[in-house]
Amino acid sequence: MVVAVVYDSMFGNTHKVAEAIGRGLDRLGAVKVGECGDFTEEEIAAAEVLVVGSPTHMHGLPRDSTRNAAVAKAEADEDLDADHAAVGESLRDWLGELPTGRRRITASFDTRVKRPELITGSAAKGIARRLSAKGYVEIVEPESFFVDGDGPLLDGEEARAEAWGDRVAHECRVLNVL
Repeated sequence: MVVAVVYDSMFGNTHKVAEAIGRGLDRLGAVKVGECGDFTEEEIAAAEVLVVGSPTHMHGLPRDSTRNAAVAKAEADEDLDADHAAVGESLRDWLGELPTGRRRITASFDTRVKRPELITGSAAKGIARRLSAKGYVEIVEPESFFVDGDGPLLDGEEARAEAWGDRVAHECRVLNVL
């Protein structure tokens, strides 16, 4: 089985979460974790499970303006580093170009500040809606992993992400979707 974990990341937190989720999914087979530009169309077409995640910006998926602001913030603050994904193809654009799913299995996640979702919003829910509109089947509810402002991840979040990836793998097996 082929599993793709695709992420967008501004300061590296979502990248770390994606890597942890990939470790949790490893019992399903070949898992590739990468930013949007790391995957060919053929790799995405071959993926039987597609896990997609992004940081939450302004209540949803990052826009070009918020991505540019994150890069500028990292350039101005010596304690922050912009993730390589912050200057690559945006997940918002990637999702727009994604072909229909032919009922492939998906799961979505985000990183955000640990406050009520009503205040922060959720990129994961926006990702799930976009994937569903293209015919992808969600196997678990969208999940949020928490950061302290621009980072770092809160204690235990990487372990929770790995456990969530394991849960996604478990649901795939239990529901015999693979």
